[in-house]
This record gives sequence, structure tokens and C-alpha cells, in this order.
Amino acid sequence: QVQLVESGGDLVQPGGSLRLSCAASGFSFSNYHMSWYRQAPGKERELVAQIFTNGDTNYADSVKGRFTISRDNAKKTVYLQMNTLKPEDTAVYSCNAYNFGVSYWGQGTQVTVSS
Repeated sequence: QVQLVESGGDLVQPGGSLRLSCAASGFSFSNYHMSWYRQAPGKERELVAQIFTNGDTNYADSVKGRFTISRDNAKKTVYLQMNTLKPEDTAVYSCNAYNFGVSYWGQGTQVTVSS
């Protein structure tokens, strides 16, 4: 059974940091590109960061220099380190695994940036 389980979401003040984790099971993690997406209330889901099977990364312009995506293939986990958080980063963050024409999604974790 394929599972992607996100954790680490929380309420944090502007300027703060959080690290999100996404634990995978049920598929060959190292062979899949991994991404973080987010969706804020009333807005479309948007791509935040990607990390490919070869380790290359890609970021949305809005998070470049503040967020870092990484993966640990041995632990089958992808991370999103988020620094200098802003209120506009408030959203449900979900991880995605894709390759071979297949895409898997987690349920998401809530990140709220507010004073």
C-alpha cells in the first residue's frame, strides 16, 4: 500500500522556521522525483519545490533562498526546511511522488504563519 505521510506543520510567527517531513512507503522511493506543493484558502495548489532522483532541485521564485528541499533515500523521507517564514506562506503543504506516469499524494500538513 502506497503511503505518503507529512508531518511538521505548525503555527509559527513571521520570521520563524519549520521543517516538514514526508515519509514514504509502498513504492521504490529512490526512483521517484519528490515535490512539495501548497494550497492556501481560496487559491490554486502551487508547486513549492522539487527534488529529482539525481538530486537536482527546483524552487518556486517565491521561496528561493528561504526554503530547502532534501531527501534521504535510506529513510524514504523528503524534507522541506522553511526559513524566514512569511504570512503568505500559510497553506496546507502536501508532498508528491511521481515517475513512470504515476503520481502519489499525501494528505497534507497545515502551516500557519501569524503573529
